[in-house]
Amino acid sequence: MLNQNIELAKSKMEQTIVFVSNELNKIRTGRANPDMFNKISVNYYDNETPLNQIANIAVLDAITISIQPFDKTAIDDIEKAILESDLGINPSNNGNSIMITFPPLSVERRQELVKVASKIIEDGRISIRNIRREIIQAVKKIEDEQKIPEDVMKDFHDDIQTVTDQFIGKLNTAHKDKEVEILDN
Repeated sequence: MLNQNIELAKSKMEQTIVFVSNELNKIRTGRANPDMFNKISVNYYDNETPLNQIANIAVLDAITISIQPFDKTAIDDIEKAILESDLGINPSNNGNSIMITFPPLSVERRQELVKVASKIIEDGRISIRNIRREIIQAVKKIEDEQKIPEDVMKDFHDDIQTVTDQFIGKLNTAHKDKEVEILDN
């Protein structure tokens, strides 16, 4: 029963890691990264449609991305959606595809992006700690009802803390890696 709670915590914490990784992938690092466009939706025939469902997004080189719409009539809507996004990029529409070239990042912009990454990581840490707290509270209710021995509860607390530390460690590693990626490009 207590092991089920540990496994539930691991599952929830893993979801947090996946979410944080996806958010970190959206941060522009000076290299062309198609994941940046995952959050862009295009008004396609009066429906908000994810960009990657109506166009092929390809990396041409380290600083250039090509967006090739499946339906050429959607190219203006795609361009508009990119311009309205918070990516701060300027697409070039040639009538058949959209080309995006990423200029080098300034030192100030790199520092801002490091702060954004740090905030995402800290939110992930908070989420993992909240999961630990929720699981501990759920087990405390079970402990009161079923009179679980004190030594079993101590082992449970040690185990949940070990799992929490492992996932916090994963976030810390992701943070260091992203910081290096942002500052070294």
